[in-house]
Amino acid sequence: QVQLVESGGGLVQAGDSLRLSCAASGRTISGYTMAWFRQAPGKEREFVSAIAWSGGNTDYADSMRGRFTISRDNAKNTIYLQMNSLATGDTAVYYCAASLRVPWSGRVFQSVYAYWGQGTQVTVSS
Repeated sequence: QVQLVESGGGLVQAGDSLRLSCAASGRTISGYTMAWFRQAPGKEREFVSAIAWSGGNTDYADSMRGRFTISRDNAKNTIYLQMNSLATGDTAVYYCAASLRVPWSGRVFQSVYAYWGQGTQVTVSS
């Protein structure tokens, strides 16, 4: 089992930056594909970003590309999401997810991730 705990959320103004962290415990995540999803009020949970086990491959949803950066530190069993130029539309609960067996082609699909954190709230005010 892998336990995931997100942190770093908060209330910021439009244009500000935040860095989210997702700390894993229970097992090393070095072999896991890791991802961030988010869910805004009244909306479906959506893909934000993913990073392959080696860190060599990353991907972003179109609206986040260029503003968000995902990274991982396998030695610390932690992944990060640096979010810059935040906008009110980024307000959501952000979730960390992990999967040992997801092929890179399946990275955007929630169903392939076996482990999820409890989420951290990000609120961007205008």
